[in-house]
Amino acid sequence: MPSSTIAEILASQSALVQEASEAVPFQFSQCTYSRGYIKQAVYWCVTCKETRGVCSACSVACHTDHEQVELFPKRHFRCDCPTSAMPHPCTLHHQVEDVNTENTYGQNFKGQFCRCGRPYDPQVEKETMIQCLACEDWFHESCLNLRDRPSSREPTPAPTDHADQNASEEHDDARSDASSYGLPPPLITASMYESLVCGACVRDIAILKRWAGTPGILMVVRDGTNDKWKVIGQDSESAETLDVNGGHNELPPVVVGQKRGRSGSVGDDPKTKRPREVAESSSTLAEPRQGPPCLAPCPSSYVQRIFSSAQSPVAVHESSELGSGDIFLTQGFRERWCQCTQCLTSLHLHPYLLEEEETYEPPEDPDSGLSLEELGMRALQRLPRDKAIDGIRAFNEMRDQLMNHLRPFAQEGREVTEADIKAFFEEKMAARGSG
Repeated sequence: MPSSTIAEILASQSALVQEASEAVPFQFSQCTYSRGYIKQAVYWCVTCKETRGVCSACSVACHTDHEQVELFPKRHFRCDCPTSAMPHPCTLHHQVEDVNTENTYGQNFKGQFCRCGRPYDPQVEKETMIQCLACEDWFHESCLNLRDRPSSREPTPAPTDHADQNASEEHDDARSDASSYGLPPPLITASMYESLVCGACVRDIAILKRWAGTPGILMVVRDGTNDKWKVIGQDSESAETLDVNGGHNELPPVVVGQKRGRSGSVGDDPKTKRPREVAESSSTLAEPRQGPPCLAPCPSSYVQRIFSSAQSPVAVHESSELGSGDIFLTQGFRERWCQCTQCLTSLHLHPYLLEEEETYEPPEDPDSGLSLEELGMRALQRLPRDKAIDGIRAFNEMRDQLMNHLRPFAQEGREVTEADIKAFFEEKMAARGSG
């Protein structure tokens, strides 16, 4: 029978309180519905059996005993908890509101993630998943061609040393540095990029499709089904790229006197290189230039062939074999876009490409980090005097009864087990029920 000393129990309690205050240091007393459509953490309540999402406060206050799936931040999302779409009444926002018509409900609200549509189970999932900046879905590293899919779906191994533990603690949910999970480093690691945009979103956003594979916009591609995956779009000084299996894929040697091709132009025809200046007719020269010139890089014909092949249903499989079109935006990408009118017009359709979005967080809990004793005293101070006195009297009575229950153990030198303590409280609960 398991047993513990008082010191061990107190230490365990203190550790649990500290862990809870670090994991959830916020107040969950106000539903975010009144804030409108904002970027916030969203939870899907599986128990309510509705394709709807609730805010973090409602996930705690209204659905705490329900099965939930954390979907992490979603932009332009309004809490569904107080709306007529949810069968479970909101305990924080008491007025029933109309259904939110602007919320987007993708496959994540069905428990499916990535282009493979696999459900996510943190107990068995071994791969890191990365969030798309545009659609905000989550993708497996292997589905992004960053690594071979692990052969086993066994639970993720624990970090093997202190350095790995630090790496795990600093891990960003939206990026990947999976060497801390017992797997070899992925083809593109967290330090190499800032944000991911999946191939489906790239195809829908003209400016990303144009810049894909150019310097600073990394892509994972290969020349044929028997070739190794490689990264294009790295700095032109890079002389080699890693393959998925941890080897190296050497770029063609640079001959003295020749210019090194840009990393994003693998497979480009020299004829397609963009001239330094576009020739203008005499009539055009007579007109004043409107706004800054376009400085966007020339699209990589190699990459565009991958995108164009996906337009044909027959060639979709071939496209996936050569690359999925996903791009990895390197650090500071928002400051590097072309500022011409045409490019800015396209960028303004997707504001998150120009400015990092603010994610709403609940206000901090002033009680976070306090011990159980401190929390108890603070709770007593907030009660009316008569109720506080009744609470203290009930506590003292319970203490005396527990001491009387434990006295025979001390007199006989017997060890107090967890079952003995449970039996005491079960007896008190039964007595209260019968009374």
